[in-house]
Amino acid sequence: MTQRIRIVPAILTNDTISLEKFVRAAEAFADFVQIDIMDGKFVPSYSVSCEEIAKLKTKLNWEAHLMVLNPEDCLEDFKRAGTQKIIFHYEATKSPEKVIKAIKKLNMKAGLAINPETPISAIKALVKKVDSVLFLSVHPGFYGAEFIPEVLDKIRGLRKIYPKMETGIDGGIKESNIAQAAESGVNVICVGSAIFLKPDPAASYKLLTDLATAAVS
Repeated sequence: MTQRIRIVPAILTNDTISLEKFVRAAEAFADFVQIDIMDGKFVPSYSVSCEEIAKLKTKLNWEAHLMVLNPEDCLEDFKRAGTQKIIFHYEATKSPEKVIKAIKKLNMKAGLAINPETPISAIKALVKKVDSVLFLSVHPGFYGAEFIPEVLDKIRGLRKIYPKMETGIDGGIKESNIAQAAESGVNVICVGSAIFLKPDPAASYKLLTDLATAAVS
């Protein structure tokens, strides 16, 4: 049976003009996006704020990838802004279990992200409590960061233990390595610069989707 893979356009910017530009572009070829949130503390970069996202009217469904310290402090804000899912980093809080419970209490889906250096053994107790696991395949915080192929082995490792868990990869994905990422067993591939920084984002999205699908057909 062919493995179903979704390409999720990932929006990362600190500029409201670019935010609207990326969202309007995505509306033409996707129905779901990920918006990256950065606080300048957990990662060196800053992004647009939750308040700025909330002001932008769109029919797109979206998830928030929180690359922020203490994500528990802003969950209600993102709920009000309209996100359907919160993905937070295992490394960003002292109590991941409490964050998961708080997200669920707000009737949102919970995703757990881990940085390239974090072993899957660190999150084994949490996996069954979340809706998805997202593997960062770059050092997070920037568009165009260098892909770390060793992360693919971690994905395969998690797949062996939890074959039905929704698993994603995020960071450094482009035409040259998306097939390799798809073959690791992921369900979701988040792509930023290889879509939004291309002359024709819609065409790039289609090409990446075709490449990923062909790799697992």
